[in-house]
Amino acid sequence: MADATNIPAIEKSTRDTLVRHQAKRLNELLKFVKENNAFYSKKFSRVKVDPNELNLPQDLETLPFTTKNELIVDQESTPPWGTALSEPLKQFTRYSQTSSTTGRPLKWLDTSESWQWMLDCWKAVYRAARVNSEDRIFFPFSFGPFLGFWTAFEAGIQIGAHCIPAGGMTSQTRLTLIKNIRPTVICCTPTYALRLLEVARQDPDIQDLDVTKSVQALIVAGEPGGSISSTRARIEEGWKARVIDHHGMTEVGPISFECWENPGNIHLNECEFICEILDPKTLKPVSKDAQGELVITNLGRKASPLIRYRSGDLVVASAQPCPCGRTLTLLKGGIRSRIDDMVYVNGVNIYPAAVETVLRAIDEIVEYRATVRTRGTLRVLSVEIELNKSIENSEKVAQRTKVDFQNSLGLKVPVTIVPAGALPRYEMKARRFFVVP
Repeated sequence: MADATNIPAIEKSTRDTLVRHQAKRLNELLKFVKENNAFYSKKFSRVKVDPNELNLPQDLETLPFTTKNELIVDQESTPPWGTALSEPLKQFTRYSQTSSTTGRPLKWLDTSESWQWMLDCWKAVYRAARVNSEDRIFFPFSFGPFLGFWTAFEAGIQIGAHCIPAGGMTSQTRLTLIKNIRPTVICCTPTYALRLLEVARQDPDIQDLDVTKSVQALIVAGEPGGSISSTRARIEEGWKARVIDHHGMTEVGPISFECWENPGNIHLNECEFICEILDPKTLKPVSKDAQGELVITNLGRKASPLIRYRSGDLVVASAQPCPCGRTLTLLKGGIRSRIDDMVYVNGVNIYPAAVETVLRAIDEIVEYRATVRTRGTLRVLSVEIELNKSIENSEKVAQRTKVDFQNSLGLKVPVTIVPAGALPRYEMKARRFFVVP
């Protein structure tokens, strides 16, 4: 692991310098897009915006927003790729698709140039996590069309790290490989970091958790768990290693990273993105320390760009400087939740992250599933929990869980204990929160 001396000057620059950098990049992007991208040329003409006449970034708000549903409709009406491409199809070399946790998957293409831009964004994640060429990075999942950690793997190779693929294996086999090869960094979802600990405790050959001794950091993404204090604490306690959170989107790229010096918060990579935090209803900027929706413009993915993309992610920007010295906007508590995750239950707004915060704080709970059902005119939340096999008084844990929900969310939540192994386990994004009729 490296020290913190390799931060690029632009990441520590004054706000004026950063804004000028963004404006120059945005001007270049808009000119290119207007001439080459049918999707955005049509959008700009529909609202009578000429990118060449804008004073950027002040006039950014005159540009129209882009939504995921809009992109899905575009791909369905002009299959299979839609019209949001700025290069001839023969120039594209990489295919990805969204994980479709909130609807139909988006197909996304990259040229070699735009792919390299994303690798460079991931190098910023590694720098902040103090990962360098001396590290061995372990990737315990199977690679598919979901972008996932593809870019992390290739960026790791480019910085000279030893990258270890571990797809197509059982969790036991991966743990044995970790024990033998002794990686210093693991890239995975928060869920799978906990799953590996669970399997390690059940396996007589690795019950002593020797498997964790070489690991100094886990870079997690794909779920909000990396910035949920109870989930984060459980991972760090089990692995005796530092959790580094990161978030990105297949259609946008690697957006943020946590620095070593400021646990539980993440920087927006404003060197490569213009990030707005807006009120989801008024679409006007919110003040510092107020929650808003993250709206993103990526500046280097010219072949398949997104301009003022409504991410649906709810965030809070900190007004405090970061001890790492970076001047990039800092999000307190990372990604708080998503707009489309909110469910109204008995007069209370509930987000999946709030449910996870309660349950991960109870050490005896190994896995859980939360379900919201409609009963008459009301919605009711119920929870199934799976406990450690060593627990003798399971009803005591269930009662404590009910009390914690009442204290934290103001809700009476029925809690059911299910047999060991009854609930599903996940490698990539987990799905534990269900809303059913």
